[in-house]
Amino acid sequence: METFLGLDYPTLWFLVVGALFSGYGILDGFDLGAGAMHLFIKEDRNRRIALNAVGPVWDGNEVWLVIGGGTLFAGFPVFYATLFSAMYIPFMLFIMFIILRAISIEFRSKEEMKWWRTMWDVSYSISSGMIAFLLGVVLGNVLKGFPLDENYEAINPHLTMFLNPFSILVGLTTLALMMMHGAIYLTLKTEGKLFDKVVKMLEKCMIGFIVMFGVLSVFTLIFQPHLAERFKDHPSLFFLPLTAILAIANIPRLARKKKYMQAFIFSSLTFSLLLILVAVQLYPNLLIASNDPNNSITIYNAAASQKGLGLMLTIAAIGTPLVLAYTFIVYKVFWGRVKLDEHSY
Repeated sequence: METFLGLDYPTLWFLVVGALFSGYGILDGFDLGAGAMHLFIKEDRNRRIALNAVGPVWDGNEVWLVIGGGTLFAGFPVFYATLFSAMYIPFMLFIMFIILRAISIEFRSKEEMKWWRTMWDVSYSISSGMIAFLLGVVLGNVLKGFPLDENYEAINPHLTMFLNPFSILVGLTTLALMMMHGAIYLTLKTEGKLFDKVVKMLEKCMIGFIVMFGVLSVFTLIFQPHLAERFKDHPSLFFLPLTAILAIANIPRLARKKKYMQAFIFSSLTFSLLLILVAVQLYPNLLIASNDPNNSITIYNAAASQKGLGLMLTIAAIGTPLVLAYTFIVYKVFWGRVKLDEHSY
């Protein structure tokens, strides 16, 4: 098996996919969170400001999702096929809400009628929240696993298979994390009375996320003990959950000191650390077969050919800096507090 820097190609591609989805979580996480709390902001002008805080960047943020999905399909086609067939309902709902969210952003300010804007406000807020929730639900099912046959196909998939207590908890925790992340972002983009309102909302979002994170952690240790086995076997890895907890604890400390940019950095770090925990818990598995470990999908039995992975790693090495540069330029251009003008949403 070919290697680069001491790592085999499937492991390298596993890290590439993880990095891309981490970037997506950080970037699209704040605009999904800001959208989910949109209905808690009153007055049309304030809602327009909140909408324009994410308006110039939300579609660019979703580029990371497209690239992440593409790399997953290209690198691990077996996993991609099994996951999307078994989780067909949540993924179709996910696509539907992405469409609703996009047209809500674009259509809201096309007419002045109150009912028109309220309709799209509701659509925008609900679709943003559901996207965040469904992402967590899918992640919860990947962590929990489900029955697979020897051909790596889901056994007896049904419409509500994706709904179970663990995946719902992961979905709610993901939503709470994104709402906190979005509230921090809005503190950087608003001013005046709206800023004061956002600060109060941030306090509630932080409490909500910390509570959900604590509940999910206890539930995982009791009902999903297999996710802690890696840490029991390798105690040195305990620094990862400890670092994640410290990062989470640092967010309210910085928010109380009104250091919102630093709080945003630690909120972003929380996304990365939690996804690193997921990667450590799973590796080398991609999808655990709950009925027979021998049927689990791993980075090795799901990977594309060595030649294909090597070629795609070369393309990724060229393309990733371009995406990073594009993202940096967009945020640099649109940085600062939102000011409404005739071109605003």
